Amino acid sequence: MNTKTMMSIKVDKKLKKAAAATAERVGLPLGTVINGFLRNFVSEQRIEFSAPLVPNAKTRKVIEESRREFAAGKAYGPFKSIEEMFESLER
Repeated sequence: MNTKTMMSIKVDKKLKKAAAATAERVGLPLGTVINGFLRNFVSEQRIEFSAPLVPNAKTRKVIEESRREFAAGKAYGPFKSIEEMFESLER
């Protein structure tokens, strides 16, 4: 008994081509990759997206400022308690 069915979905052409190439490169049919994704979606009841962490300009500025403060010995912590952390903020 065949328990498989056809599914028609719209996918960006470039994404489909890249996904097919990636699947081929790792030795899997694209259908197997998609079925694996759907199985995880059903069993976990969640979707996980990942993207490279690329901070925006404001965040990069804060990170650089923090690094300069740390290098200059102006960083505080680690703290033994929340109270100790808040006390350091009042200095």
